[in-house]
Amino acid sequence: MTYVLLNALFVAVALVVAVVAVRRGRMTKRLMVSTAVALALILVMTAIFDNVMISAGLFAYDPTHVTGLQIGRAPIEDFAYPLAAAILLPSLWVLLGARNGTDA
Repeated sequence: MTYVLLNALFVAVALVVAVVAVRRGRMTKRLMVSTAVALALILVMTAIFDNVMISAGLFAYDPTHVTGLQIGRAPIEDFAYPLAAAILLPSLWVLLGARNGTDA
């Protein structure tokens, strides 16, 4: 299985949960903006730290399982997990108990 297929599964699940949260009216505009800001920050941090770790030789990717598209030395596939997490976690937060994205 390639990383693209595995990533597609994670992102698809996150998007389905997010759509459910939005359709139930649980995602406020403020929460969506906060999620977008958090996503941008997480993607920047992922780019920085993954490039540092790959450059330091801490890990590598099998070239037969990646597309070859990279941001620096980090394969584009590496960004799907933070993307899925940044979408999924706030969606689950509101679906599993928070009211209007403000309560615990």
